[in-house]
Amino acid sequence: MFHGSMVALVTPMQADGSIDWESLRGLIEFHVQAGTDAIVAVGTTGESSTLDEQEHCEVIRRVVKQAAGRLPVIAGTGSNNTREAIDYTRCAMEAGADAALLVVPYYNKPTQEGMYQHFKAVADAVPMPQILYNVPGRTGCDLHNDTVERLSHISNIVGIKDATGDLARGKELVERCGERLDIFSGDDATTMEFILQGGKGCISVTANVAPQAMHELCAAALAGDRERASAINDRLLPLHKGLFVEGNPIPVKWALAELGRIPSGLRLPLTPLSSQYHERIRDALRHAGLL
Repeated sequence: MFHGSMVALVTPMQADGSIDWESLRGLIEFHVQAGTDAIVAVGTTGESSTLDEQEHCEVIRRVVKQAAGRLPVIAGTGSNNTREAIDYTRCAMEAGADAALLVVPYYNKPTQEGMYQHFKAVADAVPMPQILYNVPGRTGCDLHNDTVERLSHISNIVGIKDATGDLARGKELVERCGERLDIFSGDDATTMEFILQGGKGCISVTANVAPQAMHELCAAALAGDRERASAINDRLLPLHKGLFVEGNPIPVKWALAELGRIPSGLRLPLTPLSSQYHERIRDALRHAGLL
């Protein structure tokens, strides 16, 4: 259903933390023109954890309206509160989003059965396409491949974003669930190999600053063209790594501000990128031909 380079879009903010709606509009146009294959709104990179419910749903509505069918919109609707996840997912469906992205419940550490029942409850309550999101480095909880396989039999669960960075694990997911689920990388640094071994694309942080290159990288890998994909990936590798020198989205918002695309605003507890990393990110932008 979805494929290629899907940007995990930042939520632009002014210095006081208020959402910069005009910059958000500009980013969407930037991605449409650059060939980005889908937009993921209010995920981790979109600072969903610091948006209130009204802001969360308003960002989804505005992204859907601005995209205007020119590229799919996937809305981040996950929560560690199952009822809240259902509410956010229903909001996304009513706004016209093409799918919802639901992160593994964080902090409260449910069992595998608890995670299965959580995702099943959301899928049963809201009849829209849903993509699972496993990022144990952030959630403190790991959705096992056995549980993903169980969930793959629920008709409106259509994909999974695997952000473990474990290529062997991703390959196993493709082999076990690839006929029922689209398997996406959530780790830019391993995306090329992930797609070459059967993944359908990447939900990407790097695509915020290098959307055309990430689109071309994913397209080459999907076509099985390792040589072209490698050439593009070599240009982007310092960005793949540099954009995680501090907690995402701190570095990528700094990079976008450096490129003049957004103001530099973040919301606490996130703080501006430490000065010791500024030149490293600039060097990565230069290496990618962006600065």
